[in-house]
Amino acid sequence: MSDAIHAAKPWWRYRFMWLVIGGPAAVVVASFATLTLAITHPDPVIEQASRPSAEGIDDAAQQPAMRARNHAATGGK
Repeated sequence: MSDAIHAAKPWWRYRFMWLVIGGPAAVVVASFATLTLAITHPDPVIEQASRPSAEGIDDAAQQPAMRARNHAATGGK
């Protein structure tokens, strides 16, 4: 008889169904919120990018990144 009672309950009466549906629904809502933020506040376009010259690095701020890139390219030798 208890199986008949559980089968007669509608789906929204089961707490586990809210967990199954609630997680993906929260992700969908968050993605629309992120889309809204991305459309209303776009990133500015940078016209001139700092590029290394033929003889070395122009900007001192890029030196750590270039050193890490060269370290990764040589295998740490």
